[in-house]
Amino acid sequence: MINVLIVEDDPMVAEMNKFYLGQVDGFHCAGWAGSTEQALEILQQPEHDIDLVLLDIYMKEHSGLDLLADIRHANIEVDVIIISAASDKTSIRYALQNGAVDYLIKPFEFERLRAALSAYRERHSLLYNSSSLAQAELDLLTQPGQAPEKTELGKGLTRVTLKLIWDTISAHAAPIFSSEEIAGQTGLSRVSVGKYLTAMEELGILELETTYGTIGRPVKRYRTTSGADAIIGKYI
Repeated sequence: MINVLIVEDDPMVAEMNKFYLGQVDGFHCAGWAGSTEQALEILQQPEHDIDLVLLDIYMKEHSGLDLLADIRHANIEVDVIIISAASDKTSIRYALQNGAVDYLIKPFEFERLRAALSAYRERHSLLYNSSSLAQAELDLLTQPGQAPEKTELGKGLTRVTLKLIWDTISAHAAPIFSSEEIAGQTGLSRVSVGKYLTAMEELGILELETTYGTIGRPVKRYRTTSGADAIIGKYI
C-alpha cells in the first residue's frame, strides 16, 4: 500500500482529494497537513512512513514550493505530485526541476488524477519491489511518453486472446489464481488458457506456485510479478 500525505490548506479540497485517492487501488491516505510546517513535521517522523505527497502550491503562509525545497534539502525520501492552480511556467519549471513526478493544474478531471496515480503506482512498483530493472522497464520511467514497440508473440498466440486473459487476471478478485478459474471467466478452454499462462510465466509476467491437494495431485496456481504491467505492455 502506498501511503499518501495530502498537503492542502482548504479542508474541503483536502477532503475531496482524499475521496479521489480512495477511488484508486493501492493508495492509502495516511494524513492531511494544513500548512507546510505541519507537513514537514509529519514527513520528518519516520513512523508515518509517507511514500507520496499531494502538494498544493498556494498556501496561506508559505508556498508549497518552499516545502518541496525543504524536502529535497533534508533528503527526505518521498515523492511529490503537485496539485495546484498555479499554472505559470516559473512554478511548473521549479517544481519539475526539484523532483515533482507530476503536476496537475486545478481544476482537473478525476481521470487525470487517476492516470497520475496509476503511473506513480507502476513507478513505485518498479523501483521498490524489484532488485533490478530490465531496459524496457527503465524506459517506462525515463521515457513515459514513448510508446514501446510491440514484441512478437510465440507461435499460436494472439494479442487479442492475450489481452482478454490479462484483463481477466487484472480484474480477478484474488491475487492467486488457477488456469481453471481464468478459463471459467473467459469462456476459453483450460488447455488454451494454460498455454497462455505458461507463456506469461516464461516472459516474467507471472510466477508459478505448485501446491498439492489432499490426494497428492499437484495444483498450479499463478500470481502476477511486480514488473508485470511493464512487460505485458510490450505484447498487447
